[in-house]
Amino acid sequence: MTELTQSRIWNELKSHSESLPHMRTLFAADKQRFDKMSTQACGLFLDYSKNRATEETLSLLFKLAEETGLESKIKAMFAGDIINTTEQRAVLHTALRAKPDQKIMLDGEDIVQEVQQTQQQMETFIESVTSGEWKGYTGKPISNIVSIGIGGSFLGPKIASQALRPYWNKEINCHFVGNVDATSITEKLKHLNAESTLFIMSSKSFGTQETLTNTLSAKDWFINQGGAQADIASHFVAVTSNVAKATEFGIDAKNIFPMWDWVGGRYSLWSAIGLPIALMIGMDNFREMLNGAHEMDQHFANTPLSENMPVLMGLFSLLYGNFYQAQSHVVLTYDHYLRGLPAYFQQLDMESNGKSVTLAGEQVDFSTGPVIWGGEGTNGQHAYHQLLHQGTALIPADFIMPLKSHNPLGEHHAQLASNCFGQTQALMQGRSFEEAIAELEGSSLSQSEKELIAKHKEMAGNKPSNTILMDKLTPATLGSLIALYEHRTFVQGAIWDINSFDQWGVELGKNLGNDVLSRLNADKDATELDSSSNGLINLFRQQSI
Repeated sequence: MTELTQSRIWNELKSHSESLPHMRTLFAADKQRFDKMSTQACGLFLDYSKNRATEETLSLLFKLAEETGLESKIKAMFAGDIINTTEQRAVLHTALRAKPDQKIMLDGEDIVQEVQQTQQQMETFIESVTSGEWKGYTGKPISNIVSIGIGGSFLGPKIASQALRPYWNKEINCHFVGNVDATSITEKLKHLNAESTLFIMSSKSFGTQETLTNTLSAKDWFINQGGAQADIASHFVAVTSNVAKATEFGIDAKNIFPMWDWVGGRYSLWSAIGLPIALMIGMDNFREMLNGAHEMDQHFANTPLSENMPVLMGLFSLLYGNFYQAQSHVVLTYDHYLRGLPAYFQQLDMESNGKSVTLAGEQVDFSTGPVIWGGEGTNGQHAYHQLLHQGTALIPADFIMPLKSHNPLGEHHAQLASNCFGQTQALMQGRSFEEAIAELEGSSLSQSEKELIAKHKEMAGNKPSNTILMDKLTPATLGSLIALYEHRTFVQGAIWDINSFDQWGVELGKNLGNDVLSRLNADKDATELDSSSNGLINLFRQQSI
């Protein structure tokens, strides 16, 4: 057994979680429960009253956080200590949104100044493009951006840009390519004009297989459309550490933006990886997004555990995963612009905490990262919400909604809010057998028929949820929201004593994929692999002849 599961506090929580009453009872017993179990910070309001928790539950959870050294681990991250121990790296995505007058030293260098210089480089570039000063090879201004990346270099910019669509520059459109499937880039390019298209290639090594393949295909398309090698500098920029490869490709050195080892891909949208976001919403709005995240950083670093939003959310997620056997967590966004957010949080959490050994290499004997999934507002209510209400698995839920819409229209937003709040209420209270029977009174059904139908209409309730509200979806509130989930993820990993900042499972898949590719191309013998892999490779080869 691990030290964590052998600890007294762990076992106290286990025993306590088995004795909690239904949330209906908790609400009935305390009319002030909502006021006591809600908080606000950084433009966000969190209602956590619909959780299986009492004051004693919270006290035990905070004690767990204290005994596992959460506060010292938070300080270590912000200080730039080497907390990504398997790769010997600091974890300083928070420095990307630090204030210009802050000083964060790493290896003798003030990295805040590096960040500020990069932001100035971004601003100069963006002004050139959006003003029309930047011209394509035939003298036309840029009207379309194609952002090429994979993982965090793709998903972060895509989701944030999608969320902030009301702030887009109306003269430019943006497209995102991540999948190496040729259909993805083909469908994007078929409606574009090479003369007015700008490509942003994001790859730390300038050699990530999917990103490089898509970039080379984009280059071929550009040249086939009439461009020349000499024109590459007017239509391609890069976010990379490999300046030599980028310049060899044809990109002007002044249009190569840096990446740093102390920023993981899934935390990188705040860096030059966020260049597509900044191009679309403008550098002022991009800085507002950084400010929102910075405010959440300060809240996380300086607020007592009992009022700390990321801590509360992280502890509740841990509670359900470790003491109620919850295997998944659903994120439900009641705003069309936020429809992609569940996928972003999915990568953030599952790539970070999908681990099975502690920092010391000890096999864990508890559940770590849950499956994160979800979708958009009322659409889900007519699909998978059935599982949430009456399925046998416990699935904690986060509901996210702005109080004001960017597109007010009749009763739309009121209906949206009524659905959001109604779902959290239904999950919490459920419907008893007696209530179901009462609803059938006055019908022509016999008593036995009523009892049978009532069993099908009965819902246990006691299903936990958080509700996160904001006045309006803005760059600042989006920044706060994303940073909230970043730190929520950190809280769980810190308590579990796992490394939330490496991704060796991802690396294995990459390496094996490259090996398989060489066998698909007949550079290596396919018969050296297992029979399934050999068979699949041979089928592919036969169809490719």
